[in-house]
Amino acid sequence: MNSNVENLPPQVLRLVYKEVSALAADPPEGIKIFPSEEDITELHTAIEGPEGTPYAGGVFRMRLVLGKDFPAAPPRGYFLTKIFHPNVGHKGEICVNVLKRDWKAELGLRHVLLTIKCLLIHPNPESALNEEAGRLLLEDYKEYASRAHLLTEIHAMGGMSGAPQDPADGPQPKKHAGDPNKRVAGAGLAIMAAGANNSNNSSTSGTSSSNTNIVTKKKTDKKRALRRL
Repeated sequence: MNSNVENLPPQVLRLVYKEVSALAADPPEGIKIFPSEEDITELHTAIEGPEGTPYAGGVFRMRLVLGKDFPAAPPRGYFLTKIFHPNVGHKGEICVNVLKRDWKAELGLRHVLLTIKCLLIHPNPESALNEEAGRLLLEDYKEYASRAHLLTEIHAMGGMSGAPQDPADGPQPKKHAGDPNKRVAGAGLAIMAAGANNSNNSSTSGTSSSNTNIVTKKKTDKKRALRRL
């Protein structure tokens, strides 16, 4: 999905960056945040399955995508981990009122994440995207729970290993080539290297010149000695 960074006003991007930074520093309980420095309009998260539900023990990867009309329009939510849930479509799309008619700009991303986590505790079969899951929830909860738990065991029991890498846990990205400090340092090193080369060349040249003068002087002295004979 294409980034909307260029489509959002600078003041909106600043607010989003501030909120995402706050979420990463102090995430809601049971939710881990994986912000992207390259695309602030797409937020990846990992939600722990709540205890007492068929999703307990699982970790579900999810992403929020901020459109060009954010925050006037709600973000779009997608589960990346396969899940059997009435309000999650086959492509991972999430159906919840806060992402539709109940959205208000002042709600913020934290509220959205908490609402989605609560959806794992209290599914809403009346707005089901997965009709089979919605039907089983109403007619045969035992079967619904069995199916949901089975998919949790298969797809969501890998812990955080399937989630985007936490920047603190992996190799750090290289500094941008345009970093002015690196440019200055690089230029300084280049100048020092060039100076050292010039010094070496001058020294070598001076040494060669001295050696040549000595040889010439010896030849002259030899000729003078022969003439005296």
